[in-house]
Amino acid sequence: MRIAQIAPLAEAVPPKRYGGTERVVSYLTEELVRQGHDVTLFASGDSRTSARLVPCCRTALRLDESVKDPVPYTLMMLDSVRKHADEFDVLHFHTELEHFPVFQDIAARTVTTLHGRLDANELSPFYARFAQFPLVSISNDQRQPMPSANWVGTVYHGLPLELLELSAHADGGYLAFLGRIAPEKRPDRAIEIAKKSGVALRIAAKIGAEERDYFEEHIRPLMHDSQVEFVDEIGEATKGKFLGQARALLFPIDWPEPFGLVMIEAMACGTPVIAYPEGAVPEIIDKETGFLVTDTDEAVDAVRRLGQLDRATIRARFEERFSARRMARDYVEIYRGLVASSPAPGTAPRQRSVR
Repeated sequence: MRIAQIAPLAEAVPPKRYGGTERVVSYLTEELVRQGHDVTLFASGDSRTSARLVPCCRTALRLDESVKDPVPYTLMMLDSVRKHADEFDVLHFHTELEHFPVFQDIAARTVTTLHGRLDANELSPFYARFAQFPLVSISNDQRQPMPSANWVGTVYHGLPLELLELSAHADGGYLAFLGRIAPEKRPDRAIEIAKKSGVALRIAAKIGAEERDYFEEHIRPLMHDSQVEFVDEIGEATKGKFLGQARALLFPIDWPEPFGLVMIEAMACGTPVIAYPEGAVPEIIDKETGFLVTDTDEAVDAVRRLGQLDRATIRARFEERFSARRMARDYVEIYRGLVASSPAPGTAPRQRSVR
Protein backbone atom coordinates (compact mmCIF):
# COMPACT_ATOMS: atom_id res chain seq x y z
CA MET A 1 0.00 0.00 0.00
CA ARG A 2 1.00 3.62 -0.53
CA ILE A 3 0.73 5.21 2.91
CA ALA A 4 1.38 8.75 4.13
CA GLN A 5 2.22 9.23 7.80
CA ILE A 6 1.68 12.82 8.96
CA ALA A 7 3.40 13.59 12.26
CA PRO A 8 3.29 16.57 14.62
CA LEU A 9 6.21 18.95 14.13
CA ALA A 10 6.91 19.60 17.82
CA GLU A 11 9.47 16.77 17.96
CA ALA A 12 11.57 14.88 15.46
CA VAL A 13 10.51 11.38 14.42
CA PRO A 14 11.77 9.70 16.52
CA PRO A 15 12.23 12.36 19.22
CA LYS A 16 15.71 13.08 20.48
CA ARG A 17 14.36 13.17 24.03
CA TYR A 18 10.75 13.37 25.25
CA GLY A 19 7.88 12.83 22.82
CA GLY A 20 5.36 10.01 22.91
CA THR A 21 3.33 10.61 19.75
CA GLU A 22 6.34 11.12 17.49
CA ARG A 23 7.97 8.02 18.95
CA VAL A 24 4.91 5.91 18.09
CA VAL A 25 4.81 7.40 14.58
CA SER A 26 8.43 6.33 14.13
CA TYR A 27 7.83 2.77 15.31
CA LEU A 28 4.78 2.47 13.06
CA THR A 29 6.48 3.96 10.02
CA GLU A 30 9.55 1.75 10.27
CA GLU A 31 7.49 -1.39 10.76
CA LEU A 32 5.24 -0.58 7.79
CA VAL A 33 8.37 -0.23 5.63
CA ARG A 34 9.65 -3.56 6.97
CA GLN A 35 6.35 -5.16 6.01
CA GLY A 36 6.81 -4.01 2.42
CA HIS A 37 4.62 -0.93 2.19
CA ASP A 38 5.50 2.28 0.31
CA VAL A 39 5.55 4.85 3.12
CA THR A 40 6.10 8.61 3.04
CA LEU A 41 6.64 10.49 6.30
CA PHE A 42 5.73 14.16 6.60
CA ALA A 43 7.70 15.41 9.62
CA SER A 44 10.44 17.76 10.78
CA GLY A 45 13.62 17.85 8.72
CA ASP A 46 15.77 16.34 11.48
CA SER A 47 13.68 13.15 11.53
CA ARG A 48 15.32 9.80 10.77
CA THR A 49 13.43 7.19 8.80
CA SER A 50 13.75 4.42 6.23
CA ALA A 51 10.61 5.79 4.57
CA ARG A 52 10.64 8.70 2.15
CA LEU A 53 10.90 11.85 4.26
CA VAL A 54 9.17 15.08 3.30
CA PRO A 55 10.71 17.70 5.62
CA CYS A 56 8.11 20.25 6.69
CA CYS A 57 10.37 22.41 8.86
CA ARG A 58 14.11 22.50 9.43
CA THR A 59 14.17 21.03 12.94
CA ALA A 60 11.70 19.93 15.60
CA LEU A 61 9.83 23.05 16.63
CA ARG A 62 10.22 22.52 20.38
CA LEU A 63 13.99 22.63 19.99
CA ASP A 64 14.05 25.65 17.66
CA GLU A 65 14.21 28.77 19.82
CA SER A 66 13.47 30.97 16.82
CA VAL A 67 9.96 29.52 16.47
CA LYS A 68 7.38 31.42 18.49
CA ASP A 69 4.23 30.08 16.83
CA PRO A 70 4.06 26.50 15.46
CA VAL A 71 0.72 26.93 13.67
CA PRO A 72 2.10 28.35 10.37
CA TYR A 73 4.43 25.37 10.05
CA THR A 74 1.61 22.92 10.65
CA LEU A 75 -0.57 24.63 8.04
CA MET A 76 2.26 24.61 5.49
CA MET A 77 2.74 20.89 6.13
CA LEU A 78 -0.95 20.20 5.60
CA ASP A 79 -0.84 22.18 2.35
CA SER A 80 2.03 19.98 1.18
CA VAL A 81 0.16 16.81 2.12
CA ARG A 82 -2.90 18.06 0.28
CA LYS A 83 -0.94 18.71 -2.91
CA HIS A 84 0.40 15.14 -2.89
CA ALA A 85 -2.74 13.42 -1.58
CA ASP A 86 -3.50 11.57 -4.81
CA GLU A 87 -0.15 9.76 -4.58
CA PHE A 88 -1.38 7.73 -1.59
CA ASP A 89 -3.97 5.09 -0.89
CA VAL A 90 -4.31 6.25 2.73
CA LEU A 91 -3.37 9.41 4.61
CA HIS A 92 -2.71 8.66 8.29
CA PHE A 93 -2.81 11.78 10.46
CA HIS A 94 -1.39 12.09 13.96
CA THR A 95 -2.06 15.84 14.16
CA GLU A 96 -5.27 15.71 16.20
CA LEU A 97 -7.66 18.16 14.44
CA GLU A 98 -5.93 20.84 12.35
CA HIS A 99 -6.28 18.92 9.08
CA PHE A 100 -10.03 18.33 9.13
CA PRO A 101 -11.26 21.42 7.23
CA VAL A 102 -8.67 20.87 4.47
CA PHE A 103 -9.41 17.21 3.69
CA GLN A 104 -13.20 17.00 3.90
CA ASP A 105 -13.68 15.90 0.29
CA ILE A 106 -11.31 12.93 0.71
CA ALA A 107 -12.05 12.15 4.35
CA ALA A 108 -12.83 8.53 3.48
CA ARG A 109 -9.17 7.99 2.48
CA THR A 110 -7.87 9.40 5.76
CA VAL A 111 -7.55 7.96 9.21
CA THR A 112 -6.74 10.01 12.29
CA THR A 113 -5.27 8.52 15.43
CA LEU A 114 -6.22 10.60 18.45
CA HIS A 115 -3.30 10.50 20.87
CA GLY A 116 -4.59 12.83 23.59
CA ARG A 117 -7.35 13.07 26.15
CA LEU A 118 -10.81 13.81 24.74
CA ASP A 119 -12.76 15.14 27.71
CA ALA A 120 -12.42 18.85 26.85
CA ASN A 121 -15.87 20.37 26.25
CA GLU A 122 -14.89 21.75 22.84
CA LEU A 123 -13.94 18.43 21.29
CA SER A 124 -17.27 16.61 21.09
CA PRO A 125 -18.96 19.25 18.90
CA PHE A 126 -15.86 19.50 16.74
CA TYR A 127 -15.69 15.79 15.96
CA ALA A 128 -19.46 15.72 15.48
CA ARG A 129 -19.10 18.53 12.92
CA PHE A 130 -16.51 16.49 11.02
CA ALA A 131 -18.13 13.09 11.54
CA GLN A 132 -17.09 11.84 8.10
CA PHE A 133 -13.48 11.44 9.27
CA PRO A 134 -12.53 7.91 10.42
CA LEU A 135 -10.93 7.93 13.88
CA VAL A 136 -8.71 5.47 15.74
CA SER A 137 -8.45 5.38 19.53
CA ILE A 138 -5.34 4.19 21.36
CA SER A 139 -7.41 2.58 24.12
CA ASN A 140 -11.06 1.78 24.65
CA ASP A 141 -11.22 4.05 27.68
CA GLN A 142 -10.11 7.02 25.57
CA ARG A 143 -13.43 6.86 23.71
CA GLN A 144 -15.62 7.45 26.76
CA PRO A 145 -16.16 11.21 26.27
CA MET A 146 -17.15 10.64 22.60
CA PRO A 147 -18.69 7.15 22.31
CA SER A 148 -20.65 7.98 19.16
CA ALA A 149 -17.73 9.39 17.16
CA ASN A 150 -16.71 7.75 13.88
CA TRP A 151 -14.42 5.15 15.46
CA VAL A 152 -13.04 2.54 13.05
CA GLY A 153 -10.79 0.77 15.53
CA THR A 154 -8.71 0.79 18.70
CA VAL A 155 -5.01 0.17 18.14
CA TYR A 156 -2.75 -0.17 21.16
CA HIS A 157 0.75 1.24 20.80
CA GLY A 158 3.61 -1.13 20.11
CA LEU A 159 7.40 -1.13 20.31
CA PRO A 160 10.02 -2.84 18.15
CA LEU A 161 10.95 -6.06 19.92
CA GLU A 162 14.65 -5.28 19.61
CA LEU A 163 14.34 -1.76 21.04
CA LEU A 164 14.57 -2.69 24.74
CA GLU A 165 16.00 -5.85 26.24
CA LEU A 166 14.87 -7.95 29.16
CA SER A 167 16.76 -7.18 32.37
CA ALA A 168 16.50 -10.36 34.39
CA HIS A 169 17.53 -8.62 37.61
CA ALA A 170 16.78 -5.14 38.97
CA ASP A 171 20.42 -4.41 39.72
CA GLY A 172 19.82 -0.75 40.52
CA GLY A 173 17.51 -1.49 43.43
CA TYR A 174 15.45 1.69 42.92
CA LEU A 175 11.92 2.63 41.90
CA ALA A 176 11.59 4.62 38.67
CA PHE A 177 9.38 7.52 37.59
CA LEU A 178 9.60 8.42 33.89
CA GLY A 179 7.55 11.02 32.06
CA ARG A 180 6.58 14.65 32.51
CA ILE A 181 6.68 16.62 35.73
CA ALA A 182 3.02 17.59 35.71
CA PRO A 183 0.24 17.62 38.33
CA GLU A 184 -1.73 14.88 36.57
CA LYS A 185 1.32 12.58 36.47
CA ARG A 186 1.58 12.86 40.30
CA PRO A 187 5.33 12.72 40.92
CA ASP A 188 4.44 13.74 44.47
CA ARG A 189 2.68 10.39 44.92
CA ALA A 190 5.72 8.59 43.55
CA ILE A 191 7.94 10.32 46.11
CA GLU A 192 5.56 9.46 48.95
CA ILE A 193 5.38 5.81 47.87
CA ALA A 194 9.17 5.54 47.72
CA LYS A 195 9.72 7.19 51.09
CA LYS A 196 7.14 5.03 52.84
CA SER A 197 8.63 1.95 51.18
CA GLY A 198 12.16 2.86 52.21
CA VAL A 199 13.33 2.41 48.59
CA ALA A 200 15.27 4.92 46.52
CA LEU A 201 13.42 6.74 43.73
CA ARG A 202 14.97 8.01 40.50
CA ILE A 203 12.94 10.55 38.53
CA ALA A 204 13.71 11.00 34.84
CA ALA A 205 11.34 13.64 33.57
CA LYS A 206 10.73 16.53 31.24
CA ILE A 207 9.90 19.86 32.87
CA GLY A 208 8.08 22.08 30.39
CA ALA A 209 8.06 25.84 30.73
CA GLU A 210 4.40 25.70 31.75
CA GLU A 211 5.21 23.20 34.51
CA ARG A 212 8.33 24.86 35.95
CA ASP A 213 6.40 26.65 38.71
CA TYR A 214 4.66 23.41 39.72
CA PHE A 215 8.03 21.67 39.98
CA GLU A 216 9.66 24.42 42.02
CA GLU A 217 6.72 24.91 44.39
CA HIS A 218 5.41 21.38 44.89
CA ILE A 219 8.03 18.80 43.86
CA ARG A 220 11.48 20.19 44.57
CA PRO A 221 10.71 20.67 48.30
CA LEU A 222 9.98 16.91 48.49
CA MET A 223 13.42 16.04 47.10
CA HIS A 224 15.53 17.25 50.01
CA ASP A 225 17.29 13.98 50.81
CA SER A 226 19.39 11.44 48.94
CA GLN A 227 16.56 8.92 48.69
CA VAL A 228 15.05 10.86 45.75
CA GLU A 229 17.28 11.59 42.75
CA PHE A 230 16.26 13.75 39.80
CA VAL A 231 18.11 12.72 36.62
CA ASP A 232 16.41 15.13 34.17
CA GLU A 233 14.99 14.20 30.76
CA ILE A 234 16.51 11.08 29.19
CA GLY A 235 16.65 9.82 25.62
CA GLU A 236 16.27 6.47 23.94
CA ALA A 237 19.92 5.49 24.44
CA THR A 238 19.67 5.44 28.24
CA LYS A 239 16.01 4.54 28.73
CA GLY A 240 16.57 0.78 28.62
CA LYS A 241 19.15 0.86 31.39
CA PHE A 242 17.08 3.28 33.49
CA LEU A 243 13.94 1.14 33.31
CA GLY A 244 15.66 -2.23 33.23
CA GLN A 245 17.60 -1.69 36.46
CA ALA A 246 14.52 -0.45 38.34
CA ARG A 247 12.64 -2.70 40.75
CA ALA A 248 9.40 -1.21 39.42
CA LEU A 249 8.01 1.69 37.43
CA LEU A 250 5.72 3.93 39.46
CA PHE A 251 2.80 5.26 37.41
CA PRO A 252 0.59 6.95 40.04
CA ILE A 253 -1.40 9.13 37.64
CA ASP A 254 -4.44 11.25 38.42
CA TRP A 255 -6.03 11.76 34.99
CA PRO A 256 -7.71 9.75 32.18
CA GLU A 257 -4.48 8.51 30.57
CA PRO A 258 -5.22 7.64 26.91
CA PHE A 259 -2.52 4.93 26.84
CA GLY A 260 0.75 5.40 28.76
CA LEU A 261 3.67 4.40 26.52
CA VAL A 262 6.12 4.22 29.41
CA MET A 263 4.22 1.26 30.87
CA ILE A 264 4.95 -0.97 27.88
CA GLU A 265 8.53 0.34 27.76
CA ALA A 266 8.93 -0.92 31.31
CA MET A 267 7.29 -4.23 30.40
CA ALA A 268 9.72 -4.64 27.50
CA CYS A 269 12.52 -4.53 30.08
CA GLY A 270 10.71 -7.03 32.30
CA THR A 271 10.10 -4.32 34.89
CA PRO A 272 6.81 -4.48 36.85
CA VAL A 273 4.47 -1.48 36.91
CA ILE A 274 2.73 -0.14 40.00
CA ALA A 275 -0.06 2.10 38.76
CA TYR A 276 -3.31 3.78 39.69
CA PRO A 277 -6.18 2.38 37.57
CA GLU A 278 -7.02 5.61 35.74
CA GLY A 279 -7.86 5.85 32.04
CA ALA A 280 -6.36 3.07 29.94
CA VAL A 281 -4.16 1.63 32.69
CA PRO A 282 -6.35 -1.45 33.40
CA GLU A 283 -6.24 -2.28 29.68
CA ILE A 284 -2.43 -2.35 29.74
CA ILE A 285 -1.43 -3.79 33.13
CA ASP A 286 -2.67 -7.18 34.34
CA LYS A 287 -1.85 -9.38 37.33
CA GLU A 288 1.20 -10.81 35.55
CA THR A 289 2.77 -7.45 34.71
CA GLY A 290 2.17 -5.29 37.77
CA PHE A 291 -0.16 -4.07 40.50
CA LEU A 292 -3.12 -1.72 40.26
CA VAL A 293 -3.46 0.30 43.47
CA THR A 294 -5.85 2.94 44.72
CA ASP A 295 -3.82 4.65 47.43
CA THR A 296 -0.32 5.02 48.85
CA ASP A 297 -0.69 2.17 51.35
CA GLU A 298 -1.64 -0.26 48.58
CA ALA A 299 1.30 0.97 46.52
CA VAL A 300 3.69 0.42 49.42
CA ASP A 301 2.32 -3.10 49.84
CA ALA A 302 2.82 -3.67 46.11
CA VAL A 303 6.49 -2.69 46.45
CA ARG A 304 6.84 -5.40 49.10
CA ARG A 305 5.24 -7.97 46.78
CA LEU A 306 7.32 -7.26 43.66
CA GLY A 307 9.13 -10.57 44.12
CA GLN A 308 5.90 -12.35 43.21
CA LEU A 309 6.21 -11.20 39.61
CA ASP A 310 8.50 -12.87 37.09
CA ARG A 311 10.41 -10.48 34.87
CA ALA A 312 10.64 -12.96 31.98
CA THR A 313 6.87 -13.39 32.07
CA ILE A 314 6.42 -9.61 31.94
CA ARG A 315 8.64 -9.45 28.86
CA ALA A 316 6.66 -12.29 27.27
CA ARG A 317 3.38 -10.46 27.85
CA PHE A 318 4.89 -7.39 26.20
CA GLU A 319 5.92 -9.41 23.15
CA GLU A 320 2.47 -10.97 22.93
CA ARG A 321 0.44 -7.77 23.20
CA PHE A 322 2.53 -4.68 22.44
CA SER A 323 4.92 -5.26 19.55
CA ALA A 324 5.28 -2.78 16.68
CA ARG A 325 4.59 -5.68 14.32
CA ARG A 326 1.15 -6.20 15.85
CA MET A 327 0.47 -2.44 15.86
CA ALA A 328 1.32 -2.11 12.16
CA ARG A 329 -0.80 -5.11 11.20
CA ASP A 330 -3.76 -3.66 13.09
CA TYR A 331 -3.40 -0.39 11.21
CA VAL A 332 -3.00 -2.12 7.84
CA GLU A 333 -6.28 -3.92 8.45
CA ILE A 334 -7.93 -0.54 9.02
CA TYR A 335 -6.23 0.96 5.94
CA ARG A 336 -7.50 -1.87 3.76
CA GLY A 337 -11.02 -1.41 5.03
CA LEU A 338 -10.88 2.27 4.15
CA VAL A 339 -9.49 1.60 0.66
CA ALA A 340 -12.15 -1.00 -0.03
CA SER A 341 -14.94 1.45 0.77
CA SER A 342 -13.56 4.73 -0.64
CA PRO A 343 -13.04 6.14 -4.15
CA ALA A 344 -9.67 5.59 -5.78
CA PRO A 345 -7.19 8.49 -5.57
CA GLY A 346 -7.95 11.10 -8.21
CA THR A 347 -11.62 10.11 -8.48
CA ALA A 348 -13.93 13.04 -7.97
CA PRO A 349 -16.47 12.48 -5.19
CA ARG A 350 -20.16 12.69 -5.97
CA GLN A 351 -21.42 16.25 -5.54
CA ARG A 352 -23.91 16.81 -2.76
CA SER A 353 -26.57 19.48 -2.90
CA VAL A 354 -26.40 22.24 -0.33
CA ARG A 355 -29.61 22.82 1.60
